[in-house]
Amino acid sequence: MSSAHGGGAHVIRAALDGLVPYEPGRPVEDVQRELGLERVVKLASNEGPYGPFPAAREAIARAALELNRYPDGGAWRLRTALAERHGVAFEQVTVCAGADAVVGFVCMACVDPGDEVVTAWPSFPSYVLDPLKLGGNPVRVPLEGERVDLDALLEAITPRTKLVFVAAPNNPTGTTNSRAELDGYFARVPPHVLTVLDQAYFEYIEAPDYPEAIGEYLVKGHRVLVLRTFSKIFGLAGLRVGYGIGPADVITAIGKVRRAFDVTSAGQEAALASLDDEAEIARRRTVNRESMALLHEVLHGYGIEPAGPAFANFLFVRVGDADALNAALLDRGVIVRPLRAFGAPDALRITAGTPEEVAFLGDALATLDAPIGATAS
Repeated sequence: MSSAHGGGAHVIRAALDGLVPYEPGRPVEDVQRELGLERVVKLASNEGPYGPFPAAREAIARAALELNRYPDGGAWRLRTALAERHGVAFEQVTVCAGADAVVGFVCMACVDPGDEVVTAWPSFPSYVLDPLKLGGNPVRVPLEGERVDLDALLEAITPRTKLVFVAAPNNPTGTTNSRAELDGYFARVPPHVLTVLDQAYFEYIEAPDYPEAIGEYLVKGHRVLVLRTFSKIFGLAGLRVGYGIGPADVITAIGKVRRAFDVTSAGQEAALASLDDEAEIARRRTVNRESMALLHEVLHGYGIEPAGPAFANFLFVRVGDADALNAALLDRGVIVRPLRAFGAPDALRITAGTPEEVAFLGDALATLDAPIGATAS
């Protein structure tokens, strides 16, 4: 039978049956075109509201002159700089097209059909989708008070568990675990498990009891792969640069499945140029703190109580009919993130943009006919 009549269907892996791919937040231009709106504000994807650092913009312009050449497939200069910055060996660093790519590659490197991967839920969808693509078995552990329940994660581990994903802060709830809680987790996690500790929002956090996981856990000998990204405070989401720092054998395995030219030349150069601008990082951290406070105030004023305390650049709110509120805000030019795919169909995630963007959200909420009456549990 020819494939034109369906005979080729058997070539598709059974693990993909029924899999719903990750759906990103909608682009501004798409919403403007569909709804005919002049002004649209995107508060959906936890991007930083500002573009690349000045030095990164200059680096991008220089890199553009040689885009006829393939990038450095091993990201040698960037890996070297990251290894030096974090006090680890070069062989313990991988650089990929976003931290999300590291999630996919570590699953490819570790998960066989039937293997278990433990994650809190709701949490980042890739922790579930990437194991499913490989025939793995994601084990979803409910949050406790909108926070990752580390004790419950430990209880969910079996001899078949390969990976445990811990997002700190958790996406989409924005809550995190303390140093003492994570210390307790790492003291008890079995040695056959690799923990993937996602610190994508690390640079935003000022809490004194929030751990620097590379120095406090990996360097001290724990089996952990720590994820970081240049997509958030560094303003490079469009260039897709993230990294993982972990045991050398895990990084070597990731290198076997990682694409040869995974990170663009412009992305590598922009990331390198951004690393040492501590003043700009501090400025953006301060602006984010102010925007988060303003966002909380605006939401509270309309009866919406976010989960908390929130530590990153977004707030999580349970609003009952999330689809209806999302549609109403979209009609008014505000893109937020419905969270059905994250395991929270009654909730929205709202990014703290600039103060002016948060005010625009407030103006949109003011035009709603009925009270929202939403609270986080």
